[in-house]
Amino acid sequence: MSFKLLVINPGSTSTKLGVYDDETPILVETLRHTSEEICKYKNIYDQFQFRKNVILDSLKKCKVDISTLHGVIGRGGLLKPISGGTYIVNERMLEDLKSGVQGQHASNLGGIIAHEIAKELNLTAYIVDPVVVDELHDVARISGIPEIERKSIFHALNQKAVGKKYANESGKKYEELNVIVAHMGGGISVGAHLKGKIVQVNNALDGDGPLSPERSGNVPIGDLIRLCYSGKYTLEEVMNKINSKGGYMAHFGTNDDRVVEQAAIDGDKKAKAVRDAMLYQVSLEIGKCAAVLNGKVDAIILTGGIAYSSSAVEYIKEKVAFIAEIIVYPGEDELLALVQGGLSVLKGEEVNKVYI
Repeated sequence: MSFKLLVINPGSTSTKLGVYDDETPILVETLRHTSEEICKYKNIYDQFQFRKNVILDSLKKCKVDISTLHGVIGRGGLLKPISGGTYIVNERMLEDLKSGVQGQHASNLGGIIAHEIAKELNLTAYIVDPVVVDELHDVARISGIPEIERKSIFHALNQKAVGKKYANESGKKYEELNVIVAHMGGGISVGAHLKGKIVQVNNALDGDGPLSPERSGNVPIGDLIRLCYSGKYTLEEVMNKINSKGGYMAHFGTNDDRVVEQAAIDGDKKAKAVRDAMLYQVSLEIGKCAAVLNGKVDAIILTGGIAYSSSAVEYIKEKVAFIAEIIVYPGEDELLALVQGGLSVLKGEEVNKVYI
């Protein structure tokens, strides 16, 4: 039996939706929202009805009969830390998505909208591998300041999806392999996957790890503290320097790696230096993950938008190819990853998890 699924992935200024027959796309749409449409709402949850209506209107316009759906899957948001997998959207999850238990982000709306549409159709709603997937070794959480614990917030959906893709292509189970995945997009996360669990990964939301097109990456902590107390910046301004306006944005005013790469090719020495620094730091993070896995690494997977760049891939290969085979899955297909997570439960390949 095949399953027809609706998948929903809300972003800050757009909502991506797809209708799939198993893994075959029937409809894929990116619904853009103007700043005027978004700014009229005080907080993220207030956007719920607006976004839901836009989705339903688009489906109606494209003549999609939602009564034929078998399930609805939303992008998971900033929930409490949970292990990876596919979760039924329940009341406890809805409460935490609405309140923003770990913060406010448009992805919080994914599970809420999926639940409301599914409820009207007497279906079950799911989320898959949200950004708060936490499977860290206990030792990886400890910092030198007792009040501060390291957190796991990263590109879990794509990292898990490409790990499983590599396993499938290798004729093995994801739970049998040790892989390192470097997701390189606006933010960069590098994870050590130990037999199906991501036991080490940098916090890609708060600027931990390599510098990236939008993140500062690790910076000298003493200088950062002095910057915070300089009186020049508010808390919000400093946080923006770290998690949205750092990296390429701070140096060049763009988050497009293709622009910086071309500038480097054209002879811009700063562009080359900063881009090389980013790739150098990705390589360092991969080496750290290899140590976590005791050097027993089946493959290193490069993914995300920057993995389309042959020069980026070659730079990293030169640094870390001695560790393991390099596999490249450029870009990311979050809608398909959501579908695959839902299908794994609907087809009985995995048991859905319950958020508590």
